[in-house]
Amino acid sequence: MAGSELTNIKAPRVKAAKRLAKRAFRDRDRAFLAEGPQAVREALALPEVTVELFTTAEAAARHPEIVSAARAAGVPVHPASGEVMAELAQTVTPQGLLAVCRFVHVPLAEAVTADARLVAVLAHVRDPGNAGTVLRTADAAGADAVVFTDASVDPYNGKCVRASAGSLFHLPVVTGVPVAGTVAHLRESGLRVLAADGAGKHTLDDVDLAGPTAWIFGNEAWGLPEEVLALADEVVRVPIYGRAESLNLATAAAVCLYASARSRRAE
Repeated sequence: MAGSELTNIKAPRVKAAKRLAKRAFRDRDRAFLAEGPQAVREALALPEVTVELFTTAEAAARHPEIVSAARAAGVPVHPASGEVMAELAQTVTPQGLLAVCRFVHVPLAEAVTADARLVAVLAHVRDPGNAGTVLRTADAAGADAVVFTDASVDPYNGKCVRASAGSLFHLPVVTGVPVAGTVAHLRESGLRVLAADGAGKHTLDDVDLAGPTAWIFGNEAWGLPEEVLALADEVVRVPIYGRAESLNLATAAAVCLYASARSRRAE
C-alpha cells in the first residue's frame, strides 16, 4: 500500500478516531466507527459517508477491492500496524479494516412517508447487540425504516453497528425521537401501530397483519411501559408453544417482522 504505516497509537489521527468509541465525541463530531469488511463495504457504497479508512497490510491483501473502492471514492486510506488497529478496534480479534463514517440517520418525516408498509420502532431498547440485530432483521424483512426513540441505545454504538452487519447503511434510520410523536406520525402516514409485548391479549396467530404496519419493540428485561402500550392500536404477544419462559427481544422482533413481511407479500 502507498503511504507510510501508522505505528504510533498516540498519533493525532489515531486518537481522533479512537475517541469516537464514546458517544459524546460521536455526537460532537457527527461521526462513528464502522469495523470489519462487511460494514466498511456497505459504508463505501453510500456517497460521501466514509471519511477515512484504516487498514492493516494483511487486511488490504485479503480485501483489495475494498481498498480500491475507497481510493476510487477519494477516501484517504491509512496503512496501520496491528498495534494501532488493536487500539482502534472494539473487538477482541480485529479484522484489520475500520472506517470513520459520517452520521447517516434521517428525519422521521423523511424516513416514514405515506408509502411505508413496514416500520420497526425501538422504544427503551438498551442493549446495542439486540438493537443492531433488530436493525439487521428489519432490513432482511424488507422494512421501510427503523426508528430509535430517545430512550433507546445509540445506533452508532460500536456493538450496534457490528450487529447490524451493514444494514445501518441500507435503510432509513431515525434517532432520538419521542415515542408519542413517533406513533402520531406513523398513524398520520397510514400505518397501524402494534406493540409486541408478553402482556398482549392477542397472539400473533390471531392478528390480521394485512396493510401497512409499524411494530414497537421494548426493553429486553421489562418490555414496554404502560404509557407506550396505551399508544398502540393493539398489543400482541408471540405465542410460546413449548416450556420457554419467553423469547429474547431480537428473536421476538424477527418473528413479528417476518410475519408482517409474509402478509405483505401475500397481498
